[in-house]
Amino acid sequence: METENNEKYKALLSEIIAKQSIILGPEISVLKARNVSGITVSDNGVVTEISGDYRQILEKLVDEYVALSGMIVKNALSSIFAKYQSIF
Repeated sequence: METENNEKYKALLSEIIAKQSIILGPEISVLKARNVSGITVSDNGVVTEISGDYRQILEKLVDEYVALSGMIVKNALSSIFAKYQSIF
């Protein structure tokens, strides 16, 4: 059961990284994934090893991308907000 879960989580985490590669580019998505302790990520974004609590690792990975995306959204919108500053 443990081995089966390990493989399923590897597949899930790899799929999340692949999805983020489309949005952020492969380099950034892999770099961010490598910030998460407990997983080993290959250069092509595949999770090759997991050690630790699977759910915590999943949460940390998602948090890495949310934190980054939040800044991307903020940066993208700041010029628009500046343009309409008079209504704020």
